Amino acid sequence: MTEKQRTLKQSIVFEGVGLHTGEKVRLEILPAPANHGYKFQRVDLENQPIIKADADLVVATDRGTTLEQNGARVYTTEHVLAALYGCQVDNALIQINAPEIPIMDGSALPFVKAIEATGYEEQDAVREYFELTENIPWEDTEKGIEFLAIPDTNYRVTVMVDYKSPVLGTQHASMYHIGEFNKEIAHCRTFVFLRELEILAKNNLIKGGDLDNAIVLVDRADVQQAELDELAEILGKEKLQVNLDGIGVLNSSKLQCENEPARHKLLDIIGDLALVGKPIKAHILAARPGHSGNVRFAKVLKEQIKKQQQKGKFFDLEKEPLYTTQDIERMLPHRYPFLMVDKILEIHPESIVGIKNITMNEPIFTGHFPGNPVFPGVLQIEAMAQVGGIYALSQVEDPHLYSTYFMKIDNVRFKQKVVPGDTVVFELVLTSPIRRGLVEMSGTAYVNGKVVSEASMLAQIIKDKAEWFPT
Repeated sequence: MTEKQRTLKQSIVFEGVGLHTGEKVRLEILPAPANHGYKFQRVDLENQPIIKADADLVVATDRGTTLEQNGARVYTTEHVLAALYGCQVDNALIQINAPEIPIMDGSALPFVKAIEATGYEEQDAVREYFELTENIPWEDTEKGIEFLAIPDTNYRVTVMVDYKSPVLGTQHASMYHIGEFNKEIAHCRTFVFLRELEILAKNNLIKGGDLDNAIVLVDRADVQQAELDELAEILGKEKLQVNLDGIGVLNSSKLQCENEPARHKLLDIIGDLALVGKPIKAHILAARPGHSGNVRFAKVLKEQIKKQQQKGKFFDLEKEPLYTTQDIERMLPHRYPFLMVDKILEIHPESIVGIKNITMNEPIFTGHFPGNPVFPGVLQIEAMAQVGGIYALSQVEDPHLYSTYFMKIDNVRFKQKVVPGDTVVFELVLTSPIRRGLVEMSGTAYVNGKVVSEASMLAQIIKDKAEWFPT
């Protein structure tokens, strides 16, 4: 079944501090219209500039992912984006009154809980996935980072981390489908090694860091209390001590699961790959990932999307049709010059593909337009609707006893001209189950694999005829 986009039922407000800036932040996630995607808005700046969540707008990946657009930046975007993506929210506006997203507890869980509590609003637009047709590898041999995307029917992620640490060692984490994110991944917190902590603090980073919102991993057995006391003074803490229950962790905070660091790296991948701009159906395998590698791979996937769009969608126009014109006339009452479908190529449980050949002999060209024939957009939609009507009638017995009536047309868009010599391929997909004769479909028209028009439509089929025979 084709999935529809969704947004939040209502806005959600969060308050906290930025991990690195230490600034207090008010963040509000607002519902957004269909096809909006994820966007940030700096409401504290003049003109309240918008920053799109786009891999091409990433300007820094040091300890977090930073976006910049319209002269404004937003830091540490990955956790809130992971939460939205993991909750399968397609469209949201994220307003902040400071440069950095609040760290909360160091995970995506506070965002996820609030989103789930608020609920979702289904939207009248189809969710368009990026579906792979081939393996996509990428690696940074110098840093030992490897990514591989494999075609899959779900969004699956497998991560391996190896810090060559005697304490942490090699860890793996997996998410078999996006539905696992909220329970298995969202709660896993960001982490830092003790050896990095002093450097970060002296470089004016982690100003908002706390042992409650980050895991500090201790990978040395010879840590002296004097060293910890000095670090506590730098961090403004009364006292630091090491909990050596399993993997060494500062103070009383324990790992929630043995592979929490690897799971958090998986969380970061989800957030950073949200910058691709489309939900993904693929198995992502990542070795030794980080924000830099995540974003570079997101750009690779974006480029692949562009290539797919340029290549266009392929339809085999030479295959034997399921329905010829004669078959179509037995189902539809339309006749010349208003029968707009020449063949039906495919019918699947939830979709249909039909074609119309555009010739110079179309009667409409006498007036539209002399010397510059263009097939009207309204007739493209009519042809699309007739293909959808054939799908609806193919689902009932005695289709010739039924009439099909239009009820609604939405989201109509025309992308390019249709002219004599074109073969228009119409693909319609069912967007919700047929109930009480109501048929809701999303339609797209293609010429040479490129989209020329699209629309969402609702019709009803009614059994309102006695026997009817074509003339």
